[in-house]
Amino acid sequence: MASDNIAAPAKIDNRHPEAAKSGLGTIPWTIKGELILNCNCTVFCPCVVSLGLHPPTEGHCQTWGGVRIDEGQYGDVDLSGLNIGLLIEIPGMMSRGNWKVALFIDDRASPEAYNALIDIFSGKAKGTTGLFKVLVGEIIGVERQPVGYETSEDGKTRHITVGRKIEGVVYPVEGKDKDEEIVIKNTKYWMGPDITVATASKGRVRAFGRVWDFDGRSAEICQIDWHGPR
Repeated sequence: MASDNIAAPAKIDNRHPEAAKSGLGTIPWTIKGELILNCNCTVFCPCVVSLGLHPPTEGHCQTWGGVRIDEGQYGDVDLSGLNIGLLIEIPGMMSRGNWKVALFIDDRASPEAYNALIDIFSGKAKGTTGLFKVLVGEIIGVERQPVGYETSEDGKTRHITVGRKIEGVVYPVEGKDKDEEIVIKNTKYWMGPDITVATASKGRVRAFGRVWDFDGRSAEICQIDWHGPR
């Protein structure tokens, strides 16, 4: 079977050979679902409230993430039911850019969906994720991987697997009322306005020369409703 890996460093518009190029920045798209992040911050990530104007607690950001697409469309291409893995490295404040990013696309994605997700997560499809085109300085790789995104029966714990590259377990931080999550609401954060304060019991990354373990570090859970090109 031919590899879908894109050798790093690579231009983000290297595309799946079986699909035609899309009209970048003109195609209507939507993604609804959930996104989680687990980073190296020792307390809850200050980027949420500061919108990236405050440095991460360690002075730099190393983070992995998972996206579950419940409903998604890119023009005529159905993205529903697919999952995405992310690796992000930021040298300082989030808002100053120069991000390094790796993208792991669900191996169940069709060639058309594969290309569509590259368009969206590179920022070239504009809309909600358009800021990536400005902030990301280097795509260190794009790979097809089996990406699992499971939620426990009580709806609290998320278990993410990206092949043998990433494994994470994230759950909400417990509040005074154990039945109510701690949520920072009505923000202007890029992911979405309401961010659940979470932590990770496991945050393991072994990919692209990165060896990260973020057990007990900051995490975020966000219901997403993204769209483009506007």
